Amino acid sequence: MSSRGTKYWNSGAIPLIAPEILGDIIAEVADVGVVISEAGAILSVLVNPANDAFRQLERWENKDIRTTLTIESVSKFESRLAEFLSKKAKVRPVELNHTDNDNHWEIPVRYSFHRIGPDGAILLLGRDLRPIAEMQQQLVKAQLSLERDYETQREYDTRFRVLMENTTEAVLFVSVLTGEITEANSAAVALVGRPLESLIGGQLSECFEGSKRGNVVDALASQAISDGNKKITVSLRGNGDKIEIFPKLFRAAGERILLCRLVPEGQNDTRTDDLSKNLQALFAAGPDPMVFTSDTGDILSANDAFLNMIDVAHDINVRDRSLADYLQRGSVDFKVMAENAGRAGRMRNYATKLAGEYGSPRAVEISVTRIMAGQDTVFAFVLRDASRTEMKPSRNKHPTSDENMRSVVELVGSATLKDIVAETTNVVEKMCIETAVKLTMNNRVAAAEMLGLSRQSLYVKLRKFDLLSRDADDKK
Repeated sequence: MSSRGTKYWNSGAIPLIAPEILGDIIAEVADVGVVISEAGAILSVLVNPANDAFRQLERWENKDIRTTLTIESVSKFESRLAEFLSKKAKVRPVELNHTDNDNHWEIPVRYSFHRIGPDGAILLLGRDLRPIAEMQQQLVKAQLSLERDYETQREYDTRFRVLMENTTEAVLFVSVLTGEITEANSAAVALVGRPLESLIGGQLSECFEGSKRGNVVDALASQAISDGNKKITVSLRGNGDKIEIFPKLFRAAGERILLCRLVPEGQNDTRTDDLSKNLQALFAAGPDPMVFTSDTGDILSANDAFLNMIDVAHDINVRDRSLADYLQRGSVDFKVMAENAGRAGRMRNYATKLAGEYGSPRAVEISVTRIMAGQDTVFAFVLRDASRTEMKPSRNKHPTSDENMRSVVELVGSATLKDIVAETTNVVEKMCIETAVKLTMNNRVAAAEMLGLSRQSLYVKLRKFDLLSRDADDKK
């Protein structure tokens, strides 16, 4: 109503609006407005200034609207336009997909039809459906993701059921909060002597004599988090049989749950020949240092005896470090042992020295065994302290060297100093080569690396000192 009290609206009629104002109104109330003729020719395009994505649609003027639509949208447009031209009441809006000639982009728009003049012009007011389409796509993706999660959950549930029914151990799952049994396998049903229907959802304390609701569950939870024996002994209600419960505490979906293994009393202790447990006990309490490494030399585990030998507080400090870091000759020692153990399966009494980061080198003898852990190769090292029994090398260790030294002494007076020094150098060189070959058990590559020579140079020197023929005679 105006200031003079007159009405803008008169008997439902709309007052005259200037064309430029009408265009602004249409552009504001819709995402896009398209004026077409009854034949479908585009006369004008009005774009909402807030929607920059529709700016490219302003180039449609003087085109047939059908050329801007996808193939499936052309038939829908013609059908709805025919209904509108036939003056059918309440023509429903139509959803059309616009695209360019190369199908580089596609925009879904919902149009309503409006007659705007006696000359047959038709106004199509459009709403951008992309937000709705994106939301629909997100819903579809969420639905597909849920379906995959449900399928994965069903798969894991099936595996869990098969595992529970095929294990020979009696197993119960118990909620720590309520003390109720949530899962039980057939072995547990047979051991407890109760039907499955009464076990699931029932209290764990009801299965044992003289047990209150919270006592058994609290005791099991305490044993599960302790470093002790991690078991409790109870009597079954009814027959009074003694059983041992071994608890394992874990959390699932925010709830604490106990995995309880039920074993008749004494049955778990009768297996004194359990090799894995005996080996673990030997590894942990044995007097000889033991180390397991990967095929590259990285330490996988080491016992306390090895840590004491290299003066390290915890195995975390050596794990993933190379064993070669603690050997006197480093990677040369490890390479010799790994190659011999890899070829023969084992190697005995390899003499070298071991030193920690702060200690002095200590003479050791190492035995190596190659173990296959699935597809991976693992080396097991057993070390023995040889520092106390280490003896000085005997004078007869290199008999040929003694002869050479005497020959050098005899040269004094009969040869020049230059010749004597050259002869002495040859004697020392030969002794070093013999020692390296012996230490590496005739592994020429390792011996060359130990001496800092190339493999070719080592062979030249072996040939020079007639050591090749000696190795051949030794092998015979």
